[in-house]
Amino acid sequence: MTHNVRDIAERKPNFLALSPLIVFLVMYLATSLILNDFYKVPITIAFLTSSAYAVAITHKLTLNQRITRFSRGAGNKNIMLMVWIFVLAGAFAQSAKDMNGVQQAVNIALRFLPSDFLLPGMFITSCFISLSVGTSVGTIAALMPVAVGVAEQSGVDVELMAGVIVGGAYFGDNLSFISDTTVIATKSQGCMMKDKFRENIKIVTPAAIAAAIIYFFIGRGLHYNLPMQDIQLVRVLPYVVVLVSALLGINVLIVLSVGIVCAGFIGMITGCYDIFGWFSSMGNGILAMSELIIVTLLAGGMLELIRYNGGMDFLVEKLSSKVSAKRGAEFSIAFLVFFADICTANNTVAIITVSQAVAKIARKFGINPKRSASLLDTFSCFAQGIIPYGAQMLLAAGLCKIAPSIIIPYLFYPFLMGVCALLSITFQWPKSK
Repeated sequence: MTHNVRDIAERKPNFLALSPLIVFLVMYLATSLILNDFYKVPITIAFLTSSAYAVAITHKLTLNQRITRFSRGAGNKNIMLMVWIFVLAGAFAQSAKDMNGVQQAVNIALRFLPSDFLLPGMFITSCFISLSVGTSVGTIAALMPVAVGVAEQSGVDVELMAGVIVGGAYFGDNLSFISDTTVIATKSQGCMMKDKFRENIKIVTPAAIAAAIIYFFIGRGLHYNLPMQDIQLVRVLPYVVVLVSALLGINVLIVLSVGIVCAGFIGMITGCYDIFGWFSSMGNGILAMSELIIVTLLAGGMLELIRYNGGMDFLVEKLSSKVSAKRGAEFSIAFLVFFADICTANNTVAIITVSQAVAKIARKFGINPKRSASLLDTFSCFAQGIIPYGAQMLLAAGLCKIAPSIIIPYLFYPFLMGVCALLSITFQWPKSK
């Protein structure tokens, strides 16, 4: 297949290339905040509008070439991986729910977790699982269906419970040795994973402790007296299989596939549905993820055009040219990866995009590689944790059947992680040799 020269040539840094993101933020976030209604403008329409605008401002290409470039971004391997995860997560969540697995898992959680410790207990569980599996998406896919059931049975707002799980998911995404962000950040900066972990843990531990304390005080007045119900352990087996498989480091697609088969088998032997009922459950679960899949594809295409038109190059050029001291260099690294994540909606891609520029800034100003790797990872997770159109937030909102934006006020850990990271730069702590 041949490509037009203009299609593969490097584009000059260009501020206008960032304008589709501005169109989206104004149309979705600003309008929703002004009207105090996050359902007024569907997120699919906001992305459709900003995507069409991105295609329109892409010059020096024919319309077919613009659409091809957009489609290339939508079909990026990372985007398609997310789509597969969403499809399987929807099928697993619904088939497990229809065989009464969620209710049984909820009964266990509510029986053994004291009401005062329900929220911090769920947060710590999410932190532990994400640290073990190294993926925030996998953690949310595994835990969120149970968390929603716990919220409904205990009287906790679903958006609050979603914030608890999503926040904990980013703890492991940022720190786990098997997380994509950790691997890429350390490799690109040339440091050992253990050194980056030691640097990173000192920054985010206060944030995790503070978030757990906040959830404890929010949940102190929580009291639920539910009738004691018989626990049928066989019905929670699909969740156990998913969690254990994930903890063993098995690929998340295989984990969810095994969970689906396990849920279907148990559902049929317990009489919850026959094989066609299982197929129907899976189909309904996948359909429930349709909006999430559409948004993911539109975002991937739009963000590819932003990158192609020089939006990311503009950011790198402007930020790296303004640096004059070590503290300023670290703030530039932080803002660079933060904004890259806002533009790409993928913390792994954001790190890849700016890693070379960050390495140059770090070498120029004598920043330890473990420090630059830690800043890369932390601020990418901070940004990814608070944007309403990231894969993790969209997945959580899809499983909860709520708008992603209403989860944001309850994301205490990602916000606290960002604050701690900014304070770390301001006071140059922890000290590095």
